Amino acid sequence: MEMQPSLAVGWSMLLWIVIASLTAWEIVWKAIALWYAARRDQLVWYIALLIFNTVGILPIIYIFAVAPRRRELGATTPTPLAET
Repeated sequence: MEMQPSLAVGWSMLLWIVIASLTAWEIVWKAIALWYAARRDQLVWYIALLIFNTVGILPIIYIFAVAPRRRELGATTPTPLAET
């Protein structure tokens, strides 16, 4: 059974919409996670986030589970003056 040309075009257009949506989703989450990793000097996470494309799953895990919150970071990180 052969697909009708209009049906094939419809599926093709749907596929492109899904791919474009997933790409936009990935770019937004990756940009946020890369920004957090760069601000916290976490080179390993930065490289991993840059290399692996996981449709936003790895960046979301990093942002919500791994990256420390700003208040926690400030409370636990000694200042350079405190180390002397």
